[in-house]
Amino acid sequence: MRPSILAFVLLIITICSGMVAAAAAARSPAEFVRESCMVTQYPALCEQCLVSYAQAVHRSKHELARAALAVSADRARSASALVRRMSAGGGKSHLSREAGAVRDCIETMQNSEDRLRRSVREMRWMGRPRSPRFAWHLCNVQTWVSASLTDVTTCLDGLSQYAGPAVRAAIRKKVLEVSQVTSNALALVNQLGPRN
Repeated sequence: MRPSILAFVLLIITICSGMVAAAAAARSPAEFVRESCMVTQYPALCEQCLVSYAQAVHRSKHELARAALAVSADRARSASALVRRMSAGGGKSHLSREAGAVRDCIETMQNSEDRLRRSVREMRWMGRPRSPRFAWHLCNVQTWVSASLTDVTTCLDGLSQYAGPAVRAAIRKKVLEVSQVTSNALALVNQLGPRN
């Protein structure tokens, strides 16, 4: 009698395991993006930016993180272009503190974009999780994305100290968005660690 009870329990466990696996596989790619974005600081923005990539990433944390980095790089380029346009059209002396803060912001936003683009490329070189190669490339990406966040913060700090209210308001919104999407991208990259 004991072996039949054990066989019955094993059968139930097997059936339940199959149901859980089937339920996980049945999740739509959009649900995968939504659930993945829950680990970020700005989940609504994360989902808004990445849901259009849902079919392409097809439930891959690696591809989702790579898409998030690409979105961040695109937003950094857009912010840099805005700051450049404002710099060219501003009537201020190129020696003023405000002009200096804007020039610094242009440079730091370009650096931010460069680091994010480098991170997207680096993601292509990652091997399997738990391999030395994977850990090395993941560390590079984490370092560069963190540095990109520092670049964005440096831009915002310079503007808050030296730019007038009109310039600060015009640039701040765009640069703050770069900070938020980059923070989200870093959170998704951090989910790629060997323990996840």
